[in-house]
Amino acid sequence: MFLKMRSILLVCCALALFVSCSEYQKVLKEADVKAKYEMAEKLYNEGDYKRAIRLFEQIAPAYVGKPQGERVMFFFADSYFKNGDYYLSGYQFERFVKSYPRSDKIQEASFLGAKSYYHLSPRYSLDQTETDKALLKLQTFINNYSESEYFEEANAMARELTTKKEKKEIEIAKQFNKLGEFNLPVLISAITAFDNFITDNPGSVYREEALYYRIEAATRLAVNSTEDKKKERLEEALDSYNNLMRYFPETKFKQEADKLAETIQQELGAFTTSLSK
Repeated sequence: MFLKMRSILLVCCALALFVSCSEYQKVLKEADVKAKYEMAEKLYNEGDYKRAIRLFEQIAPAYVGKPQGERVMFFFADSYFKNGDYYLSGYQFERFVKSYPRSDKIQEASFLGAKSYYHLSPRYSLDQTETDKALLKLQTFINNYSESEYFEEANAMARELTTKKEKKEIEIAKQFNKLGEFNLPVLISAITAFDNFITDNPGSVYREEALYYRIEAATRLAVNSTEDKKKERLEEALDSYNNLMRYFPETKFKQEADKLAETIQQELGAFTTSLSK
């Protein structure tokens, strides 16, 4: 009995799906804009965004400047967003914001447009052009809608993307530091990169890391410098160590940093001894 009922249910579902598909194909091919609109909204409400998009694409031009145009354009953009087509949803939400600046949906559209670009941001090691776009959109939203229900989420996304960009910067500086082991000019570039990072990102979660690797780079540069530059560079490396200890007295790099400081002191002592002879 159970198997029989199950078979009947499957047949009914298949029949309903067939009817639905046939109706959709019929509406898709006909010229009736109103029928397309009604079917598109029905599919949107049912979560069938892929098929809704095809209909919204057809009818959107017909509703430009009409009272229903605002509703159509929002659903169109949101269908792309919910379908994961973030390039197109970002573009369509931008169009919506420009076309309907007084809409009740303006905050939501601005937020979802920014969130579309957030989803397009790649991992930190890749080009961050899309991340920059997302940050600009998110910051614009944050500035314009500080009382919005989406404000906290927008802030959280902006912080995440900012941290991603900082990760890329610190990794580039560390790569310079690594390459500089056999190339002193590159080591100077590493120190500059760490200095820029520390100055430009005072609240970064990678600040401690930047301060430590700056010591490592500065110590290596000083130890391998010519005699006329050695003392100054050793003292600069020691200043780097003191900066780390000042801001992060319990740093996770303390053991390594202390060893570098010991090397600096030994080199300074040897340098002073050689000058006194």
